[in-house]
Amino acid sequence: MKAIAFGELSKPEHIGLIRNSISDASKLLPRFSGITLEELAVEIAMVRLALRIAPHIAGRVHIQTNPYYSYSTEKTIVNALRIVQLFQHLQPGFEQDRICIKIPSTWEGMMACRALETAGVRTLATTLFSMPQAVLAAEVGCTYIAPYVNQLKVHFEPGFTDQNKLLFLCIEITRYYLEINAKTKVLPASLTSTDEIFCLAGVDHITILPHLLKELHQPSSAFDQQSYFAHDVEPPAEHSFVNDESAYRIAFTRDLHGASEEKLTQASWDEV
Repeated sequence: MKAIAFGELSKPEHIGLIRNSISDASKLLPRFSGITLEELAVEIAMVRLALRIAPHIAGRVHIQTNPYYSYSTEKTIVNALRIVQLFQHLQPGFEQDRICIKIPSTWEGMMACRALETAGVRTLATTLFSMPQAVLAAEVGCTYIAPYVNQLKVHFEPGFTDQNKLLFLCIEITRYYLEINAKTKVLPASLTSTDEIFCLAGVDHITILPHLLKELHQPSSAFDQQSYFAHDVEPPAEHSFVNDESAYRIAFTRDLHGASEEKLTQASWDEV
């Protein structure tokens, strides 16, 4: 999300938005402790982008907290609440339920999600790579999760291909959530092809990059990839981690022989 925002803000047409965001940050900085002018300006710029998009979409706009705070529950909560405040400053009366805060799915991040959801702030647990993370996200009440089908570095390292795509994990999580009647919705991200998109046809929501949307829009395009939802994927038995941090950390560390934890760490650093 931070990389997407950076790419969008780097476009020449947003120079005025950036200048206005820096000006606003200078005025608002005394209201907020523990944040630099540059950080605040970036947050304001991201909120401005979201407000530009909001009239053209149904549902929620998504803003991510600072990945530097991925392992601090307190800092993540403060960051999320500040973002909500910035929406109200820039557009008073903007409906809070339309704001969703994306938070890296570390233990600390999901404890922040728990507190925020209790306070009425919608959250999405992002950079999710495993069933233990998905179980915990549902328990803390996240509105959405974003399982990453491919490692984040597929978008940054030329020639890198993820040999362990998590398409079936998305199916497994969806069926698990239906089994336990969870409110959390599955929103897969980090897809690299239209075939991967069609593999997930039937999922609650999905993140599609602009160039893939254009491919899907081509009238001459023919797609015959069957959805993986047609496969018989058995969901795991219901489990609980929310009151047992040690059990969660053990399960997450062991998942895929440590690969899931490695992917989360790598994704957090790539987002910084």
